[in-house]
Amino acid sequence: MTVADTFPLVRTVGFDGALVTFANTMTEDANRAALAFRAEIEQLRWDGVTETSATLGSAYIRFDPQHLTHAEIRLRLQSLLEQQNWYSAPLPEGRRLWRVPTVYGTDLAPQLKEAAAAAGLDPEDAVQRLSTTRVRVLTIGFAPGQPYLGPLGPEFDIPRLQDLTPMVPEGALVLAISQFVLFSGPTPTGWRHVGQTAFRCFRPEMEQSFVLKPGDEMIFEPVSPDELDQIRANNTDGTGGATCEEITA
Repeated sequence: MTVADTFPLVRTVGFDGALVTFANTMTEDANRAALAFRAEIEQLRWDGVTETSATLGSAYIRFDPQHLTHAEIRLRLQSLLEQQNWYSAPLPEGRRLWRVPTVYGTDLAPQLKEAAAAAGLDPEDAVQRLSTTRVRVLTIGFAPGQPYLGPLGPEFDIPRLQDLTPMVPEGALVLAISQFVLFSGPTPTGWRHVGQTAFRCFRPEMEQSFVLKPGDEMIFEPVSPDELDQIRANNTDGTGGATCEEITA
């Protein structure tokens, strides 16, 4: 049986959930499929569906068992899957591009050199590649508002650390397995700390406390430590000097 024969795969999750999986590992097209498929279900507003979410390569659907049975939701999902090739479907509308000032390396992000060496690059080349790669918010998870971002180039498919870094600050940009994570709060991590921002992903004081949405895109543009200090001194809105524009294509 080939991968094409196996996926997409519809599975039962508990007594009130279903999971549509598009691949067993994160790929760009599987993530595209998960985001597009979830957005279509949201647009259809099926009676009885109470919640949806998208992960790196799957879409989760929660439903009210008093209105829908597992057999009924499975039939609807299978029918929707057959309507198009979701792996090449357009991404959802309303996505945004964020350009985030970022310090690479220095004492603020001390594991850049180590990450560059693991990728077979010198630090300057690593920064050039990382700072010009436009990455997608693949999913939000692990902590409130916290994005997994990618994919990065295959050279950055580097393993996690053997030992945890005891703590990195909010706004830390960390790297492993061809992905970034932008931390929404101070946390230990096994990913390498390569950049530092003043961007706050989680703003509980705001009505929309999760700033980013799956499908948004980000570019982490290099600035100096002095420039980041100036941004922090005037960071009342939590944007960390980032700009935001709607993605129209």
